[in-house]
Amino acid sequence: MDTFRVYLKIQAMCLVFGIVGPIFLGVYFAAQPDLTLRWMYYWGLVITAIDVLVALGLTDQTMRAREVAREQQEARSS
Repeated sequence: MDTFRVYLKIQAMCLVFGIVGPIFLGVYFAAQPDLTLRWMYYWGLVITAIDVLVALGLTDQTMRAREVAREQQEARSS
């Protein structure tokens, strides 16, 4: 559960910095069907997917660093 909380925090920050992806998707779906807005759909998907992948990578890196720190702490206390 700790990993999920870390992921949610990192994902929230990624979406704050990469908010343009969800904005593009929102505008695309809120607007009337128009072929000139099709680029917003694709770029919105790409940017949002990158945000999710970055958040997953940062979560993995954070959890591995915590595990290494925990192991080092245990080694020092032994």
